[in-house]
Amino acid sequence: MTGNDSPVLRVAGRPVARYVTRPELPHRLSPRPYLHPVATLAGTAVTEFSPADHLHHLGVGVAVPDVEGHNFWGGRTYVRGRGPTELDNHGTQRHTAFQLRDPDGFVEELRWVAAGAELLRERRTVAAAELTGTAWALDFTFSLTNVTRDPLTLGSPATNGRPGAAYGGFFWRARKESTPPGVFTADREGEREVHGRGADWLALTGETWSLVFAGATERTRRDPWFVRTEEYPGVGSSLAHDDRVTVAPGDTLVRRIVTVVADGRLDADGAAALVRKAVSP
Repeated sequence: MTGNDSPVLRVAGRPVARYVTRPELPHRLSPRPYLHPVATLAGTAVTEFSPADHLHHLGVGVAVPDVEGHNFWGGRTYVRGRGPTELDNHGTQRHTAFQLRDPDGFVEELRWVAAGAELLRERRTVAAAELTGTAWALDFTFSLTNVTRDPLTLGSPATNGRPGAAYGGFFWRARKESTPPGVFTADREGEREVHGRGADWLALTGETWSLVFAGATERTRRDPWFVRTEEYPGVGSSLAHDDRVTVAPGDTLVRRIVTVVADGRLDADGAAALVRKAVSP
């Protein structure tokens, strides 16, 4: 890892991801640290940053569209009865310090701030590990602690009245190509079949690359997947799918996602085998 604001993760000596801690972004994009570019071991980029279709999609990170009414996702806010609405309600995730920094990962402290007040304190742990000569794993854990005196609720457009739009939490904006990527789980295939459902793992496959996402804790695996392939390529783990999530004062919400980043187009057997290798019991 090098650089104070943009450490680089390396696997087998090769750079595979850059982490930007203090991005200079417009406030309406909900500025926050992110990983971009993320690449396969052969060097193929598998993330996008602030693309024209969604300027607030920032590579790989954590984003929540509704934290007690504050937008930590970026862009417009879905308002029940009004639809997507421009509001001056955006929050910022502020890098505080690295507790640990190594060539293959880091532990970071962050503050989630909105309207001049700190709402959440986050501990983020990210690690990169080689799996094979053509695949590596990104292990991403985030722990959100309510530092206010009152309960905080986390929501999504789905919980606010927009069916099928339960985005919020870990999110990966993938590489956009001339044709939409494939998407499948162990027993389902296609965006309509996998979106909004739970699965131990979910694979997204492009022209020469594959991403396999897996919840690495029992609690994380209970969150359904948010999937887009036709409109844009993106995968997230939904924190608030059916109902708002409440975090009591002093309590901590924890999720862990492990993502396999592979060269080539994996099939279901290949994806499952790499997930087994990547996710420790």
